[in-house]
Amino acid sequence: MSHSEDPKSIFAALAGSYSELTRRLARRLGHHADAQDVMQETWIRLARSEVPAQVSSPKSYVARVAGNLAIDHMRAQTRHERQFGADPEAVVADDAPSAERVLDYRQRIARLNAVIAGLPPRQREVFLMHKFDGLSHSEVASRLGISRSAVEKLVMKALASCRDGMGDLLDED
Repeated sequence: MSHSEDPKSIFAALAGSYSELTRRLARRLGHHADAQDVMQETWIRLARSEVPAQVSSPKSYVARVAGNLAIDHMRAQTRHERQFGADPEAVVADDAPSAERVLDYRQRIARLNAVIAGLPPRQREVFLMHKFDGLSHSEVASRLGISRSAVEKLVMKALASCRDGMGDLLDED
């Protein structure tokens, strides 16, 4: 076995350049902990693989393996950031409303549905077309064959009924 094929020379090169290589990787990766992870993976990779016969510089070979693993690490990190976002704390943070808030919203929605259901039929129809279907006053008027002014008045009456029916729930937050 020649010097270049000797696993001891590869591990000697790894040990001899460990600090320097870790510093270079830390600059490249942005974090010392990531560099240490890559160096550990480098050691594992070298321990598991056969050293090719054409290795003329063990130190360069070790640097190449570590560099390739650093690239793999950055790619994995990019995939993770795309999936979960760049801020690791954001993955843990829960923006969901509390159970009390959800219950409050459900109660408000139920009350609003009851108020809307209690509107006179034509008023309810105009209100839903305008507010929920997103139609303009003119579009509602055209579809129902009534004047734009009539649509405006029906919407205003429906809004007043909703405000009155939701009054105690609207005063809160």
